[in-house]
Amino acid sequence: MTESTTDQVRPTQRLSEAGVSIWLDDLSRQRLDTGNLAELVRTRDVVGVTTNPTIFAKALSVGDAYTGTLAELAGTDVEAAVERITTDDVRAAADVLRDVYDATGTVDGRVSIEVDPRLARDTDATVAVAKRLWATVDRPNVMIKIPATVEGLPAITAVLAEGISVNVTLIFSIERYRAVMDAFLAGLEQAKANGHDLAPIGSVASFFVSRVDAAVDKALADVGTHEALALRGKAAIANARLAYAAHDEVFASDRWTALAASGARGQRPLWASTGVKDPSYRDTLYVDELVAPGVVNTMPQATLDAFADHGLVVGDTVSGAADESAATIAAIEAQGVSMDEVTRALEEEGVHKFEVSWDELLTTTKSGLDAAGA
Repeated sequence: MTESTTDQVRPTQRLSEAGVSIWLDDLSRQRLDTGNLAELVRTRDVVGVTTNPTIFAKALSVGDAYTGTLAELAGTDVEAAVERITTDDVRAAADVLRDVYDATGTVDGRVSIEVDPRLARDTDATVAVAKRLWATVDRPNVMIKIPATVEGLPAITAVLAEGISVNVTLIFSIERYRAVMDAFLAGLEQAKANGHDLAPIGSVASFFVSRVDAAVDKALADVGTHEALALRGKAAIANARLAYAAHDEVFASDRWTALAASGARGQRPLWASTGVKDPSYRDTLYVDELVAPGVVNTMPQATLDAFADHGLVVGDTVSGAADESAATIAAIEAQGVSMDEVTRALEEEGVHKFEVSWDELLTTTKSGLDAAGA
């Protein structure tokens, strides 16, 4: 690219060229019906989609895009109706992104759908639902989202062993992230033993960002010292950069090298919860400061719009930052804030929030079914 045209390159394209895959953290029937998702692929360099119960609950409660489907499903069990609606949307999104999937050699073009969050502490039920969702959507570019709870870890391994792609969600701590990577490697080793082609088995590890700052900032504000207040807004980025360093370490191991030689693709870090929660922070903070090759950043629409307008790409802002990041975390803990306690609470809160959203999704769907059948 010539110097004269550099300024004309959109920020999202620069981000992609820096090695970051842009995924949209949102999906709705309206977005599909209007062609908006396809437009974002063309104009905002979006190459994937993530969903969760909160996103679907919101989609169903706004507008009338689901009226026809609800009428068709009138009289159906509400949980079956929810599964039909969500899998239909995910299948349609996967079809929109199929060209991306093919063009990137199965790396991107992925669409994620979450296992019922009420099963987060039930390994066997999680595996069963994951297999059913995979078969129901029936698209190779889908990923099944499984939470990184203690009970979720063996489910991750078991699902990958079936040749099913997995998006591991709700990761907050470095310790748990290492366990997730171990579960991933074990899953691929079993998939290989089971005779599966490893190349199309995709996986990302969704490491949550802004929620960490929200929790740590509150704890630092409670401490209230000048030193504590000066550390606000630093925990999440430091935590994510340490996760990236852990990723590089694990995927330089002999264990991974053996799998890669059999055609396996690495599990990419995915930065989740990248919309800022503190309005005093730059609205593209968790994108600008987490640029590194081979990562995914899944953005809500507002963050994507902000980055497309004024996002900054100044090269890799993650690699080589482990020592500085560890010092930042140590300084935070020196103020009496335990990162272990914070991340443990965030996992519990994350599972609970998705359970609440799932209940809202069921309630909204039941109201729609009742109205359609009246």
